[in-house]
Amino acid sequence: MTPLRVLALASAIATLVFSSETAAAQPQPDPAAVAAVKARYEKREVRIPMRDGVKLFTSIYAPRDSTRKYPVLMTRTPYSVAPYGADSYRATLGPNPRYTQEGFIFVYQDVRGRNYSEGEFTEMTPHKAAKRANRGKKIVDESTDSYDTIDWLTKNVARNNGRVGIVGGSYPGFYTTASCIDAHPALKACSPQAPMTDVAMGDDIFHNGAFLLPHNFSFYTRFGRGPRTEPGPDKQYPFSMGTSDAYQFYLAMGPIGPGSRKYLNAETAPHWQLILEHPNYDDHWKARDIRPHLKNMKPAILTVGGFYDTEDLFGPFATYSTIERQNPGANNKLVIGPWSHGGWNRGDGNILGNLRWTTKTGPFYRDSVEFPFFMQHLKGAADAGLPEALVFRTGADEWDRYDVWPPREAEQRSLYLHAGGKLSFEPSGAGPLASADVNPATARPAGGSPAAALPADYDAYVSDPMKPVPLVDRIEGHGMPRDYITADQRFAARRPDVLVYQTEPLTEDITIAGPVNPVLHVATSGTDADFVVKLIDVFPDDAPNWAGDSSGFRVAGYQQLVRGEPFRGKFRKSFSNPVAFVPDQPDSIGFEMPDVNHTFRKGHRIMIQIQSSWFPHID
Repeated sequence: MTPLRVLALASAIATLVFSSETAAAQPQPDPAAVAAVKARYEKREVRIPMRDGVKLFTSIYAPRDSTRKYPVLMTRTPYSVAPYGADSYRATLGPNPRYTQEGFIFVYQDVRGRNYSEGEFTEMTPHKAAKRANRGKKIVDESTDSYDTIDWLTKNVARNNGRVGIVGGSYPGFYTTASCIDAHPALKACSPQAPMTDVAMGDDIFHNGAFLLPHNFSFYTRFGRGPRTEPGPDKQYPFSMGTSDAYQFYLAMGPIGPGSRKYLNAETAPHWQLILEHPNYDDHWKARDIRPHLKNMKPAILTVGGFYDTEDLFGPFATYSTIERQNPGANNKLVIGPWSHGGWNRGDGNILGNLRWTTKTGPFYRDSVEFPFFMQHLKGAADAGLPEALVFRTGADEWDRYDVWPPREAEQRSLYLHAGGKLSFEPSGAGPLASADVNPATARPAGGSPAAALPADYDAYVSDPMKPVPLVDRIEGHGMPRDYITADQRFAARRPDVLVYQTEPLTEDITIAGPVNPVLHVATSGTDADFVVKLIDVFPDDAPNWAGDSSGFRVAGYQQLVRGEPFRGKFRKSFSNPVAFVPDQPDSIGFEMPDVNHTFRKGHRIMIQIQSSWFPHID
């Protein structure tokens, strides 16, 4: 393949906002923990009928104590409610052991078409409000399935107090969000956590038109394998990369369509096939964006996410902001911490990849945020006292309480790329070649007016698809390390196919709060190119190592990735209708990167890296 010459023009602008697994096998839990749960809870397995006659497999764990009533806390999942069998128990119930000790009626449900539930499974079930004049119609989606389940539970489970909560993370986060639309009156509290919201725009499948290769390939070698002929776990097909070098595996696989069909085909991996058939943001994907339907949200909502989530970083911000905009007066709160995918539910939350901080964010969230939220709304306990937005400030190691997100005190500022790798808040004398804009409500590109010719000065690099810039220095496992999002970028800065711009050492702390909006003026010798923009915190050369850290990581000079995001150039005017570049003719792209709340300390530098591959994270 011929390498592309990519020109990132020196007048480019980075606009920033500133402020001063599937369960095919039964799990093997700890016997002592299982015995403790069994002593306090009675398990039932039922098949709850939906309005169209389909029955959904549901496990119910109810306290054996009969002296009081309990609320229901439910999770709906495509990943199995195992262990199956009335005498097979989980080791813990609810998000963490504290819920088991407190006492709830815990409900776990296989969603429609998954594992032992009947019906046909649909990825990210489209909401069908427009086709459903009233709830008596036998037109179903995840909202109606949740409604029917809650209605059955409140009428058929003894000693329930008439209050229901629902919680779920990642894919179950999507089902949690959907449950809150036109919710059953008994549903009082919902917590979508890292919810899949728009998988073809910012969550699991595509980011700005660029395909997340290892994330999806590794997932669909395990999930949704067919054909499904009757209720039960997915069929399993042996798969091995045959190497520990994921970079080389995906490079050797070649173009995704013909390359992946050596391992996945339309019959045995139908959901993978759907991705191959829909590379653009077409009606298939638009129907799966749940945001337009987030209306009439009556339950209290606690949306949770992590700044270092490599899977669903887009979803929490998109879900919260859409509910806020479309439901004036809703009890709608946001919590974002320094966590990886689901990291708030486990561990101390003070270590991730190369990063260390003093605050134990995990126990704080579990004990002082989530548990009081459900206790307030399901058991009538004291007000949890949560702000509108509780957001951890990375780089400063502290929590911020905001009455709106992004914070209203933020002011918009711009950083400009200059010749010689300089980055400054002062614009260059030439001014931008063209303009581009992004609608922050939808994160759709508006496109720019191409310039007539190249300027006298520009920065250029050669991007070779057979020697792409790696995601991290060495890529093992399935190819998407969870800690890449904090990875040291010094290795990338040394490559000739990565442009590097940085400020002088800062003379005061600077905090960025909210989305980051790159605007690039570019040209390429080809007809398409990816552009990856990385926002980086550069530590001083004399920065000390983390206190008490024995990992051996050298903090001095650390180029900490704060945010990175790709954009596939052919979608610069529309994600639905790609447009080729005219070779060597300047054009513009603008897009929105996920939110940050990060303090660049005095003495640090702000760095921007621009490149056209990020492999194998992006195909």
